[in-house]
Amino acid sequence: MSTTAPGSIANTGVNAQEAAAKKRQSKPRLMSLDALRGFDMFWILGGEALFGALLMLTGWAGWQWGDTQMHHSEWHGFRFYDLIFPLFIFLSGVALGLSPKRLDKLPMHERMPVYRHGIKRLFLLLLLGILYNHGWGTGAPADPEKVRYASVLGRIAFAWFFAALLVWHTSLRTQVLVALGILLAYGAMQLWLPFPGGQAGVLSPTDSINAYVDSLLLPGVSYQGRTPDPEGVLSTLPAVVNALAGVFVGHFIVKSHPKGEWAKVGLLSVAGGVCLALGWLLDGVIPVNKELWTSSFVLVTSGWSMLLLALFYALVDVLKWQKLAFIFVVIGTNAIIIYLASSLVDWKYIALSVFGGVIAALPENAQPLGAVIGLLTVQWLVLYWMYRRNIFVRI
Repeated sequence: MSTTAPGSIANTGVNAQEAAAKKRQSKPRLMSLDALRGFDMFWILGGEALFGALLMLTGWAGWQWGDTQMHHSEWHGFRFYDLIFPLFIFLSGVALGLSPKRLDKLPMHERMPVYRHGIKRLFLLLLLGILYNHGWGTGAPADPEKVRYASVLGRIAFAWFFAALLVWHTSLRTQVLVALGILLAYGAMQLWLPFPGGQAGVLSPTDSINAYVDSLLLPGVSYQGRTPDPEGVLSTLPAVVNALAGVFVGHFIVKSHPKGEWAKVGLLSVAGGVCLALGWLLDGVIPVNKELWTSSFVLVTSGWSMLLLALFYALVDVLKWQKLAFIFVVIGTNAIIIYLASSLVDWKYIALSVFGGVIAALPENAQPLGAVIGLLTVQWLVLYWMYRRNIFVRI
């Protein structure tokens, strides 16, 4: 993990400094990527409670639908909240695809710094994921058998790392073939591969090949004692495809298009629509399911990720409505650190310490909305303070 400021360069000589600075200045930053990442994180930081608070304030039944979308599907199916996790993985792939590096033809001494960074990032995210799992004042158990090792950050780490290995060592064509191969092989395993103590093709909360593999390979405890763990071993494999989908989009966006930026928006929207259609067509064969991260789920979430990025790219980078996106950009530039802090810092206590008197003075039905706004405001102000001081925590 490093804390950096834009424009800071290691002291390796004046010429190297000038060259690196010019390179950074010539490469345009995709602000829509930060904005969409911030939009994604906004809901985790407390935004998901807005609809319930608005329902209590107004009594309008329409907010009930929004509140339902802020909860995960119970098993098969799809809601907006199911998109937040795969969207973040997709965006990590987009960042990878914006500046892809082929390492396989370089001498080993030039590859090693990149390899070291990738491995350090992998293990640091795995460690932080365990830390996040045991936050909220509890701490990781002393008994290693009672630790939950699988995590959201762990899945992001593995998906990014394996996507990066493919980007560093294979052609774009090979990456596409690998992505298709993973989707087909993973779907075939879930539908047709028999396993001890179970039946092939059974995708229930208690009986699936995912649960069997977790019982063999996943140490410690699972999330809420579930079988399988939502971030278990086998279901991490298809998450690599979400990252690769982002890589493909990154490749596409960074290159100029003969028909201009709006053509990119249109083609990206069409690609998202096609993925959505394919995912829901496949739902009849293998259901869309977040817990199992089915191949149909990968297609549906990749489709929505592309559509959202097309929208943000159009508004932020094409129309230049950057002031409207600024609230999300501030969150997106330090997304990992605020996610980790959501487990390690009691933001509700801090928000009540700052805004408790104002919230108590509101009408009773408006207090939940005031509490949500206060919670989001406190977190955003901390991130804004970091943003203004060019403090960006990179992993």
